[in-house]
Amino acid sequence: MVMHNPPHPGKVIKELCLEPLGLTVTEAAKGLCVSRKTLSALLNGRFGISPQMAIRLSKAFGGSPESWLIQQTHYDLWHALQHEDDIKVKIFA
Repeated sequence: MVMHNPPHPGKVIKELCLEPLGLTVTEAAKGLCVSRKTLSALLNGRFGISPQMAIRLSKAFGGSPESWLIQQTHYDLWHALQHEDDIKVKIFA
């Protein structure tokens, strides 16, 4: 089931992981062993969660890598469905 207009995973990371721990973007990026630019792009919705980032988030904040990737998939699918009528295909079945 597709969630209605799910938040970008970056917003979830910011609100449920960084803010409660009082972490800055710089501190979190250092802890995740990624650049500040990379983490900032994720938090601001310009990047999605990759499998490698899902593993980093899982190790740093908990949850499974799959759960992080599922959040990204829900977000991506919901946005793709907003333009479903633009997707033209030949029906085979």
